[in-house]
Amino acid sequence: MSLHANSEFVDGVEQLPKPKKDAQERLVERQRKIYQTLEDRDTTLLDDPLESTMILNMGPQHPATHGVLRVALKLDGETVVSAVPELGYLHRAMEKLAENKTFYEWMPYTDRLDYMSPYSNNTALCLAVEKLAGIEVPERATYIRTLACEMARISSHLLWLGTMVMDTGAVSMFLWTFQEREKIYDFFDMLTGARFTISHCRVGGVASDISTETVQFVKDWVKQFRPKIKEWRGLLDRNRIFIERMEGIGVISKEDAIDIGLTGPNLRASGVPYDIRKAEPYLAYKDLQFDVPTAENGDCYARYLVRMEEMEQSLRLIEQCLRKMPKGDVRVDNAKQAYAWKGEIYHSMEALIHDFMMTHEGLQLPKGEVYHAIEAPKGELGFYIQSDGSGFPWRLKIRSPSFCNLQALPHLIEGGLIADVVVNIGSIDPVMGEADK
Repeated sequence: MSLHANSEFVDGVEQLPKPKKDAQERLVERQRKIYQTLEDRDTTLLDDPLESTMILNMGPQHPATHGVLRVALKLDGETVVSAVPELGYLHRAMEKLAENKTFYEWMPYTDRLDYMSPYSNNTALCLAVEKLAGIEVPERATYIRTLACEMARISSHLLWLGTMVMDTGAVSMFLWTFQEREKIYDFFDMLTGARFTISHCRVGGVASDISTETVQFVKDWVKQFRPKIKEWRGLLDRNRIFIERMEGIGVISKEDAIDIGLTGPNLRASGVPYDIRKAEPYLAYKDLQFDVPTAENGDCYARYLVRMEEMEQSLRLIEQCLRKMPKGDVRVDNAKQAYAWKGEIYHSMEALIHDFMMTHEGLQLPKGEVYHAIEAPKGELGFYIQSDGSGFPWRLKIRSPSFCNLQALPHLIEGGLIADVVVNIGSIDPVMGEADK
């Protein structure tokens, strides 16, 4: 029996199906365009560059690309003359899928965008829907979201720190950061019932309240985690090998960072103090005190310093959320705007009818369009929704920071050494699940 549906047997030998000609032609055309771009952007000063350069494909299977990212490099010895990043290997048509699902049905898909901080993705979608629907979320739910988003920010930065240091040649930091990330996953397990893909946010609030045990767990974790950051910075801030691998590498000026469209820590490391939590406060950030870390050099080391300080600020925000968290409901009490609690559904015919309608028809948003963005760990994460008045979005567009930040890659790589390509990719912290969508 053949293992391939379209294969044939010739003299007892299985002949695998040949690739379609049009697919092959498209592949060849794509390769030709990439290599032509490399030639057009040749900036070498040699008299006869074509005889001394070579094309090297980095990825998409390379472990240091932090996902299925391919970078076509043109090299003159060990110097990168030009670079062309190629994305799309992880494309899953998420935006198109959203058009055929209700907002509640599509919520689990947001976990699979930047899977290092799924709670931020959940929150961004809910805020956009609530903005268009005019839903007022209970204050306690707002504080729970804020707390969880800052825990997600620390988790994302810890993964970046561990892999970044490993990219520069050390392994111990990767193990230490993952040790702390396991504790953060324990927190999400206690809060949501899941460790990784959580889908805890709901339009109108959150799926469940935070328990006193979870609050105490976070308090204890913050106390033991703050000295860890100090310990790690004592190891890295003045480490000669680490600094020589990072300082002066991948420099991007303030003007270039703005022109390219960088956001998040990558923008702030170039001296631009822009943070959506301050510029356009959402959730509970308007009532909380925190600073926006910036650096001026715009190199890989500056991006490291900004993220380390951001974790300190996130701890400040978490402590304030625990201290100021009000009592009350965690979901809006309106069966036409949010799901009823399970206890009501089991004992009330009206609640059961509303639950069925919400599942079948979805939340009925007014006609119109909305865009809402949050300060995700990697930058500005925004959802643009066009509604035709039904329970399904007519159009949904994701402004993913990883995709936009990768625009800076040629600027960072070109003119540097091939050994610094890995450090530059790691420093902008891309997640390809979010870039490709």
